[in-house]
Amino acid sequence: MRSDRLLAPNRLVADRSSAKAGFGLTAAAWFGVLFLNLPILFIILYGFTTDDKSYSFPPPGLTTEWFSVTFARADFWDALWLSVRVALVAMMIAMVLGTCAAAAMYRFNFFGKESVTLLILLPIALPGIVTGISLRSAFALGDVPFTYWTIVLGHATFCIVVVYNNVIARLRRSSPALIEASMDLGANSFQTFRHVILPNLATALLAGGMLAFALSFDEVIVTTFTAGQQRTLPIWMLNELIRPHQRPVTNVAAIIVMAITFLPIIGAYYLTRDTQDVAGSGK
Repeated sequence: MRSDRLLAPNRLVADRSSAKAGFGLTAAAWFGVLFLNLPILFIILYGFTTDDKSYSFPPPGLTTEWFSVTFARADFWDALWLSVRVALVAMMIAMVLGTCAAAAMYRFNFFGKESVTLLILLPIALPGIVTGISLRSAFALGDVPFTYWTIVLGHATFCIVVVYNNVIARLRRSSPALIEASMDLGANSFQTFRHVILPNLATALLAGGMLAFALSFDEVIVTTFTAGQQRTLPIWMLNELIRPHQRPVTNVAAIIVMAITFLPIIGAYYLTRDTQDVAGSGK
């Protein structure tokens, strides 16, 4: 009798987890999925349309001609490689500075710690236009010319936050006893970081870097204020969008942007899922 009472809550949880959702909940879930993803499917469809002036539905015909037109344009490749180079460097800066900031905030307690945490998170909380205007004002005040590096610095401001959030979350789930055990066994600070801390942070750090790359690659607002005369791929797409006969080219570029940013986001998801129970085990 007692064992039946103990098993009753578990049976109730199992029954609830196996119960089917009602029609209303299922319909609401599918509406949310379609609302979020249907516009993306339309962009992909219009990348193959034969109509070069409007977004008519259904398309009058389908063709792959616009892919060859896009790939034949040198300005498209210049914008694409600029976006890739900016995203890679901004990602690397964010991984170094974000990890250092997370380690410092996790390891030390000091007066004003919560205020410093707020300042670290502020760039991603503020609207992009505020960040862009402030960076442009700072560069203009310092008489800094707008170059490739101003774009990188602008993107690094919010990429650092992404890496910081991933690393600080992993550190908080890690056991401090591992660091103490490493020190007790005679390891110095560098050896402890290399053999204990870094293996624990590896997946969180890599996931944060991938998300930072994705955010930097398709950033528009901050880039507008820090790029000067240079054009990353999102800026190039905006310029092409106002030209009626180039709309399918813009759609092809959008498909490429989605493909490039989709891969690191999926990678970050698979790296960070089911890791809450293994933090501190060396994964």
